[in-house]
Amino acid sequence: MRVPRRRVVLCAFVSRRVLVVFLLCRFASCVWSQQSSYPNSNTGSNADASIVQQPQAVTPQAMSDDHSMGSIHGVVVSPDGSVYEGAQITLVETGPGSAPTKTIPSDSQGRFQFNNVPQGPFRLTVTSSGFATQVRSGILRAGENYDTQSIVLLISTASSDVRVTASQPEIAAEQLKMEEQQRVFGVLPNFYVAYAPDAPPLTSKQKFSLAWKSSIDPVTFVITGAFAGVEQANDTFSGYGQGTEGYAKRFGANYADNFIGTMIGSAILPSILKQDPRYFYKGTGTTHSRVLYAIANAVVCKGDNGHWQPNYSGYIGGLAAGGISNLYYPASDRDGVTLIFENLLIGTAEAAAQNLVQEFIVRKLTPKVPKYGPSNP
Repeated sequence: MRVPRRRVVLCAFVSRRVLVVFLLCRFASCVWSQQSSYPNSNTGSNADASIVQQPQAVTPQAMSDDHSMGSIHGVVVSPDGSVYEGAQITLVETGPGSAPTKTIPSDSQGRFQFNNVPQGPFRLTVTSSGFATQVRSGILRAGENYDTQSIVLLISTASSDVRVTASQPEIAAEQLKMEEQQRVFGVLPNFYVAYAPDAPPLTSKQKFSLAWKSSIDPVTFVITGAFAGVEQANDTFSGYGQGTEGYAKRFGANYADNFIGTMIGSAILPSILKQDPRYFYKGTGTTHSRVLYAIANAVVCKGDNGHWQPNYSGYIGGLAAGGISNLYYPASDRDGVTLIFENLLIGTAEAAAQNLVQEFIVRKLTPKVPKYGPSNP
């Protein structure tokens, strides 16, 4: 009795998602077990911090009232939008009983961070040779991780202080550059996760750019080839036949599924419906609240207006990609629309599982993640 094509696709689709999640969890288990075998492994956890700053003395008052301390961080960029290393950032606390002035340089990623800063008003001064001095002022609340966002250096034309604020597209462009460097274990692409708190929305051009880079990433071709090999060995979609031609057809069908699904669900529809295709990492709160947040993000997404809304892009994109696949799968493996909707429900459950892995595991295994504060979902 011939198994309906959609049910075979379903099994293959679920298998590959389960396999990816299983591999991530196995890698995470290996990494944690190696770390736990060294009693003093936690003592060096700050050695990998990507932001360099001068040591700050801890006074008896700070030790007894740590909850009143906060931090201030941001990114310095040059006029062309690239990150700027070596700018001098000076922090002056302007409230009563202020601590001494502190000065640190921006690192190789243009980032800076001041820790153990008392609550109250403050002023940041950013200087670099050949550029106009930039000044930012604000009020730090108790325990707050204050994000100044991008500070753009301008070519010096006069000896004066200039207050500037980067536009949302400029900030999004800088953060997108960082997201495109995110790889689990430094290998597997992890582009569609925003770790920055209150990350600004992407423009349509940025959504298409992210979808394109994800689709042509070398790792995408390697994974596609591996799944095509498994299907070849199991004679999945027997209408394709065997040999080199059969493998090429299976590879093409797998890649087309991924490419069409990514372009429709993560670029075309999000641009039309003004929705953000990324998962916004929470990283704070109780375990229960984070679990509920991750599961909920399988059916809702953040709109470009900053409000949460049903994930229409994901729903319609999944249905459209499934329907288009009928054009290139063997005629003997084509079925009606029933299994397309079944696949959509199962895909939603898989998205919830992936979000849970993202929320609790993946960040620990992803190098080059900036030290942002918690998000505000």
